[in-house]
Amino acid sequence: MRSLTLHLKVLITLLVTVGILVTAYQIFILGIPVTEDETDDLWNIDAKVEFQASGREPVKVQMFVPPLNQDYVSLNESFISNNYGVSINRVDGNRKVTWSARRASGNQTLYYRLVLTKRYSGEQPKAKGPIYRDSIPVEGAEKIAAEALLAPIRQHSADVETFISETIKRVNNSGDDNVKLLLGGDASTQNKAKVIELLLSIAHVPMERVHTIRLAADIQQTPELWLRSFNGENWLYFNPDSGEQGLPQDRLVWWTGDGQLVGIEGGKKALVSFTLNNSEMNAIRLAKLTDENTDVDFLEYSLYGLPLQTQQTYQIMIMIPIGVLVILILRNLGGLQTLGTFTPVLIALAFRETQLGFGIMLFTIITALGLSLRSYLEHLKLQMLPRLSVVLTFVVVLIAVISLFSHKLGLERGLSVALFPMVILTMTIERLSITWEERGASHAFKVAVGTLFAATLAHLLMTVPELTYFIFTFPAVLLIMVGFMLAMGRYRGYRLTELFRFKAFLKD
Repeated sequence: MRSLTLHLKVLITLLVTVGILVTAYQIFILGIPVTEDETDDLWNIDAKVEFQASGREPVKVQMFVPPLNQDYVSLNESFISNNYGVSINRVDGNRKVTWSARRASGNQTLYYRLVLTKRYSGEQPKAKGPIYRDSIPVEGAEKIAAEALLAPIRQHSADVETFISETIKRVNNSGDDNVKLLLGGDASTQNKAKVIELLLSIAHVPMERVHTIRLAADIQQTPELWLRSFNGENWLYFNPDSGEQGLPQDRLVWWTGDGQLVGIEGGKKALVSFTLNNSEMNAIRLAKLTDENTDVDFLEYSLYGLPLQTQQTYQIMIMIPIGVLVILILRNLGGLQTLGTFTPVLIALAFRETQLGFGIMLFTIITALGLSLRSYLEHLKLQMLPRLSVVLTFVVVLIAVISLFSHKLGLERGLSVALFPMVILTMTIERLSITWEERGASHAFKVAVGTLFAATLAHLLMTVPELTYFIFTFPAVLLIMVGFMLAMGRYRGYRLTELFRFKAFLKD
């Protein structure tokens, strides 16, 4: 007996642990939303290219577009143009779109549109980059100024990260004569980046320009310049103006390097303007979209990977254990008397079609009439099988009559009574009549009311949309429920109704 108890405890612990771990993995690692109403941000980015075509020669417009292997997932990328050919090429690690046309004249407008989301971006590839670079040639006064700046930088730095930070800090010190000489009177961000790159190259520290877009709605913006360097494991990002380290979460890398955002042949006055707006999408729908566009394939191995029609069936089936758990608690802890365990659950399923109020009324009417017929057949001294056959036929006829009258009276809800399980009603009538004969009318009435109450409560829980979503999305929760059911199987304590039943003993 002791070994059996230990075995049961181990089994319960194993089931509950596995259920909790799998559910936690889905929520915290895979990022599956806990509620169906949860939404995620979508960013719509429009880049509008305007220029004036010469009209005398072919037009070729090239523009950098973002890489697709970032922390954001591209849901849609489109190139909107009129009578232009479109192609995508890779140049020095960047993506470049090329619009081309044989003839074009006057003002021209091209659009690039990108839809992004942050969630389900998947595992990022391991970062790679250069860890050494040759020095940029410099002579004369510029060389002396650069060496004078590098001496204190080396003294106040301990690694690549602090070396770059100290360099940016020195270059932004406008009162330093050496800095003034290297800047040559031009304190623009681009020129500061050029001086920073010069100083870092002398120390053989690689540096790369990064042009970013800020994900913020309803503001006019141009690409913002950042600097980055590879330390052997990760990319380190720096703001060339403030020295701020670490690329903010709302920045999207558009392209890297020294190239201009847009280049044009056969035209002039090219201008690029960015428009961003933010919207929201249901998290599960978003997961399905990203599952098609990324390597994140957790939906393929979940119930969401089934055909839609099959999903609808499983959304009903997977809630049956919830109904069974309700009956288990009501019977083993509450002491409620019902017609078995599964009869109330099956009646609760029928209530999904008839709705609760109409279903209770139909159940009461059909059961009452069926009991009357069963009582009459008892006087004919029929065997059980013929008696059940007659009752079943009577139930079918009664259901058809109710459906017909409901239709004539305009009560379309009454048509759903045809889906009420006839066999369940027949067996319910039979078992209630036997209970009536064996233990009296009051006990049979008590069992009927208990069955109806349990079916009603089970139906209310089984049709809660939030609970249905949670169980369907995280089916490992059923393992936790099985562990609870196993624990309930060894319960030998008092039931709630027995506390009232033996109340007299407590007084003594």
